[in-house]
This record gives sequence, structure tokens and C-alpha cells, in this order.
Amino acid sequence: MAFPQSFMDELVARSDIVDVVGSYVQLSRKGANLFGLCPFHNEKTGSFSVSPDKQIYYCFGCKKGGGVVNFVMDIENLTFPDAVRFLAKRAGMEVPEETGDREAGRRRQRLLDLNRDAARFYYQMLQQPEGRAVQAYLDRRRIRKATAVKFGMGASLDSWDALLTAMTKKGYTKSELLDAGLVVQNRNGGLYDKFRNRLMLPVIDTRGDVVAFGSRVLDKSEPKYMNSSETPVYSKRRVLYGLNLAKKTQRPNIILCEGNLDIVTLHQAGFDNAVASMGTALTVEQTRLLSRFTKELVLCYDNDNAGKIATERALQILNNSEFSVKVLQLPRRLVDGEYVKQDADDFIKFQGPDAFERLLNGSENGVEFRMAQVAGKYDLSGDEARIAYCEEISDLLASLSSAVEREIYTVRAAETAKITPVAMKLEVQRAFKRRIAREKRAELRKDLNPAAQLQPKDRSLRYENLRSARAEEGVLRLLLLDESLFPAEAPLKPEQFSSPLLGKVFGLLWQSRESGRPVSLASLADLLSSEEISHITAVCQQPESIQNGRQALADYIRIVQTEADKRTGAAMDPLLAATEKYKDKKGTGGKQHV
Repeated sequence: MAFPQSFMDELVARSDIVDVVGSYVQLSRKGANLFGLCPFHNEKTGSFSVSPDKQIYYCFGCKKGGGVVNFVMDIENLTFPDAVRFLAKRAGMEVPEETGDREAGRRRQRLLDLNRDAARFYYQMLQQPEGRAVQAYLDRRRIRKATAVKFGMGASLDSWDALLTAMTKKGYTKSELLDAGLVVQNRNGGLYDKFRNRLMLPVIDTRGDVVAFGSRVLDKSEPKYMNSSETPVYSKRRVLYGLNLAKKTQRPNIILCEGNLDIVTLHQAGFDNAVASMGTALTVEQTRLLSRFTKELVLCYDNDNAGKIATERALQILNNSEFSVKVLQLPRRLVDGEYVKQDADDFIKFQGPDAFERLLNGSENGVEFRMAQVAGKYDLSGDEARIAYCEEISDLLASLSSAVEREIYTVRAAETAKITPVAMKLEVQRAFKRRIAREKRAELRKDLNPAAQLQPKDRSLRYENLRSARAEEGVLRLLLLDESLFPAEAPLKPEQFSSPLLGKVFGLLWQSRESGRPVSLASLADLLSSEEISHITAVCQQPESIQNGRQALADYIRIVQTEADKRTGAAMDPLLAATEKYKDKKGTGGKQHV
């Protein structure tokens, strides 16, 4: 164990899951549980459940679940030790010295310290004569000194080992520099700085830690942009550049852009609500992060094909989410008689902040953007193109969950296609019926294969013996529901379970019981993977009555023992075998006590 068990038990007891989850998710009571919108996937109807009695959470949509430590690990993107420290600080508890993960925690902190010192080094170099080339570049980009300071900008020198030398003098090892992605190793084993002769942009997370770096060349050489590789303290899927500043904005929304320098220019122009993804399209993890600070997003990607594709992908991720989404399309700029693309940085420089504000206020919603993209694919002066347009736009409109939205946009699509609203409405209705029929067929296929519905979501946890596994689930459910059901001696051994995971959990629960500790899922956070704890939480969500708990537990145990004997080839008493066969025919064997 990384932490003393007595400390963990007290930490979990002090960290009420309703209070912790409630600081991230708006919860409302429905019966014994509380519900809200899941922070781990996009949804409009709350399927995220919190049980005050069991001290667990579970989402019936994305199937994530666990105890309070698991929740903090997922929502804050923390390792188990860091999540424990997070909760301990919240609860006002002093963290005891770890016994197992001390080195991992020290290593993580060393990398964060190294990134901070590297950012300071780059910043100092920008102030020195050696950083004149980078300062000249900032001047050409019209980035003011106060803005550069606000973003912690710096300069990497036109040298092979300037940072390597400076950081080793501070006591950091070459191995740590490699782990942080700040140096690169050549074929001969020699090390050199990864970032050289570049404008440096430290990436700071919402907790204020420097987790990575972005950079840009000063000329037209390639690669133009270079970012840190993934490290133990940095995952590009979970970070947004500028969010450490944008989270403090007084504006009602957050603007999503493509480039780091777009963010710098927008903040300088007064749009302090702009953020950018780190060299990748918008991810689900980033939307979870954004949901903590806003419910309104404005997509402002470049107006080239790549930007349109990125916008479409983002809209798909945000479809049917709790976010209100708008799309700001930047117009092309006329240069030497030819219209060229421009990004937010270009637009602010050539058109000014007021023009951008007008665009921002007039930005269209996601449906309008997608409709415009469909219309742009067809020459609607021809009948064949109009028919093809109507088919495609009908499928798009049929995917809208709101009948009011379908009605409004159907009329607009009819105007675009130059047909009557009645005809367009019929097409949308037919497309809607086709979609419902497809969903019903998919649901029917599931219903016709009930065994598949009883299997764990994660394929690595699939059951080989479904009959035994269902009984094993029942054993765990009953023991977690009512500790008084624990027999005086263990009636089963973990190896008798057909599912290694269920056997493992049974063994852990029994150990907790024998040592006098609380028997709960929340105490298993460091012993199970995220997939494992989510599955066990799902098992606990299934209905189970404790009215006849002892008899139910005995029935479940009998099934597990019988199936274990079959697997091991143990001979059964003929009379017992006949009795088992009769019980199964009567339907008592394997019966779920609901």
C-alpha cells in the first residue's frame, strides 16, 4: 500500500462523496440518490448518479464509476497518490510518508520543478542580448511586452546545449531532462536541446504548474510549430493552452482556436476567454475540463479545409452535450486580388478588435454551420443537386433531438433548396423515421442477445462462465449492501470464482472485514484499475433485495461452488447432483433475488 490503511480509511470518511462531486457537478435528489450531468461525457439528460449511502458514483451513460478517490483521479487527471494528496489538503489532513509510491511522487514533482526552472531560463534569455532575435519576432507580431510577460514567453537560444548546461548546473539529471522532453538523444548517445532558436510558450495547467512547452520558429524553416512530447506530467488530450488565464474571464463563453499565438493576440485585444488545443483536435477530455468553467463555447478555427474539418469534428463531440455551441467563421482576406485564409491573429491585426467583437456577437450556432457546409457542396441551380441536398440535409435535421429545432431548420432548408416547407418537412419526417427504425433494430439485436448485455463493458474483463459470474456478482452485492451477512468463516476462496476480478474483490472485501476496516468500494481505489472499479460499481447498481439476504447469499454461494467443482472436475455425490439438476429445472438455481 502506498499509504497507511488507517490514513486512507479516515481520508475517505472525511471526504463525503456528495460534497466532493457537488463542487464539480450540480446535483439534485431523486429518491435515495442524487443525479446530475456526467462530467466525463457529454449529455443533456443527467445519467450521473451519486449514492450517499454507498459513497460511490456511477454514470449509466458512459459506465464510469467508483469511490471519491477515483472521482478525483478522473476529474483532475491525477495519479492515485496525487488524488490522495488533493483530498487530504481539502480535508485538512497531513499526508503521511508514503511507503510504496514515494519515488513516483518525487519524480513527478521533480519534472514539474524542472519545467518551471526551464520556463524561467527561457524567460531570462528573452531579456538578454542573446534573445534579441526572438524579441524582434515578437515586435513583428505586435505582441506587447506586458502580454509576453503575462504568458511567460521566453527564448530558446541558437545553441545545441544551452538549456542542458543550465539545468544540469541546477542539479537536474540528464535522465530527468529526457523524461521531461526538454532534450533529445542522438544515435551516439549524446544529448542536445530539443528547442533551439525558437519563441517559447510555456503550457500552464489550471493548477498553475508548467507541464509542457509550445514553440515557434523565427523564420520559414520547418517544423514551424513544435510542442513537448507526452510526459508523466503532460497529456495533450487533457490540456488547453491559455485555460489557466481564460478560466478567470468575466465573458459568458470560451473561444476555442487552433494556434497558441492566436490565443496570445486575442487576449491582448481584450478577448481573455480564448484557449487552444495542443496540436490536436478537440478531445472529450478537454470538453470535460471546459465544462468546469463554462457552458457556452465558440469555435473559431481557421477558415481553410483543415479548419472546417476540425470544426465538424468538434461539433460531433459536442453534439447533444450540455454546451451551447456557436461557430465563428472568419472571412477570407483579399491580398493582391486573391482571397486567402486568415486566422484570428490575422483578423485582429488587419480588422481590429471591434470587428472581431461584431463577428463574435453574430456567430452562428453549430446547426447553422453544418447546414451551410452541406449547402456549400451542391450547385442548387440544378434539380439533381437540389434532390441530393434535400436527402443529405434531411438526415442532418433528423439527428436533432429537439422537435422545435427540427421545425425551425426545416423551414430554412426549404428556403435554401427552393422547395415548399411541406415537402421538406415530409423528407425530414421520413429521415427521422429511418433513424428511429435503425435505433430500434440495434436495440432489438441487443435484446436478442441478453448474454452480451450481462458481460462487462471492458473486453478484458469478459466472463467465461456467465452462470457462475452472475452468482459471484450477487455475493459481492449482498456483502457490500449489508456487512451483517458476512459468515463467520469465508465460504468461498477467491480461486473458486470464475471471474478473476470478482474473486479478487471478494478476497479484498474479506480482508477488510477480518481486519475490522470498513467494507466499501471506496477503499479499493488503489487496488483496482479504472475499468475494474467502474465494472464493480456497475455490479452494485443492479437491483438486489436484502430482505431474504442470507438465503440469497447461500444460493449464490452454492452456484459458485457447483460451477467451481465442474471446472476442477471434482466428482459430485449422485444424490447431490440429482438435487442440483432438479433445482435448476425449477428455476431456483441461479435465481436473481431482486
